[in-house]
Amino acid sequence: MAMQRATIGTVVVIAVMGLMVSALGALVATRTVSNSGSVTAVGVGLYSDSACTTALSAISWGTLNPGDVKTYTIYVKNTGTVPVTLNMTVGNWNPTSASSYITLTWNQEKYVLPAGQVVTAVLTLSVSSSVSGVTSFSFDITITGTQ
Repeated sequence: MAMQRATIGTVVVIAVMGLMVSALGALVATRTVSNSGSVTAVGVGLYSDSACTTALSAISWGTLNPGDVKTYTIYVKNTGTVPVTLNMTVGNWNPTSASSYITLTWNQEKYVLPAGQVVTAVLTLSVSSSVSGVTSFSFDITITGTQ
């Protein structure tokens, strides 16, 4: 009988430890991703305010988790005298593998911006829920206005 109690006690202890290890394992599986990057404009001005008084040169997306989607609003001004078509490209990923898990889109691709006008643009950063091996990242955004 003493042997049975010891065996049952051992099984209970092992089961409780297994649950603790499982719970701790779930916490360890969470990854966060931070970002810092630069923004370049060609043929247009980029601003962080609608009055176009604060030039935009960098965006900090903060800390992100797998599956996160974050938006950032910017203002694009055509500083020229003719309409331009807007285009955004992303490059210079660090690490390069981040581009497999993180995407940046915006709502003004191929928009024709009249001379002297301003348009609100929303940048959307999406992190794959299966992101792996990326604990921090950076990339460059280039927004171009072409005649």
